[in-house]
Amino acid sequence: MNKKEIDKLSDSEIVELTIYERDNYKYIIDRYEKKLFRYIRRILYVNKEDAEDILQDVFIKAYRNIKSYKNKYKFSSWIYRIAHNEAVSFLRKQNTDITEIKDNEIFDRIPSKNNIEDDFLRNLKGSEVRDLLAKLDRKYREALVLRYFEEMEYNEISDTLCIPGGTVASLISRGKKKFKILIEKYGKNI
Repeated sequence: MNKKEIDKLSDSEIVELTIYERDNYKYIIDRYEKKLFRYIRRILYVNKEDAEDILQDVFIKAYRNIKSYKNKYKFSSWIYRIAHNEAVSFLRKQNTDITEIKDNEIFDRIPSKNNIEDDFLRNLKGSEVRDLLAKLDRKYREALVLRYFEEMEYNEISDTLCIPGGTVASLISRGKKKFKILIEKYGKNI
């Protein structure tokens, strides 16, 4: 199959192809490598090499367990859940809990309401955003990263984090409120 044909296939179709012919797993890697790498770097403060190691572990686990994937969930939720679990494992091993954000990325994804607060947020540097997000509990940070960076719907976040949809909405809402408080508290020092 050529790239155009592969790009037209759904994730579930690629999974089916992979189950029957393991060499087709390369198409899953092609589709998710950059996305998962960014996700890992956003929720963990790790260097490129550590992120690549974690990503490799994600793809190995997904490959070994591809037959256990159920069409009940979106494939993206399934593989992001594996990435989430690997990130948590890494944190436990490293005993750290910090997020890395690139300049203004999070605010490029949040719809603007054209108010002073939004203007202030958009002028923050990535390192400043990272420092503020690092002050949030991991549960809020993960929900915000999945929603605004990975552009996941609430049901996908629910599947990825294995929590009810109402909890997702609550985490995002509370996370945004807590982030706003952090901006008010530390924003003048940035």
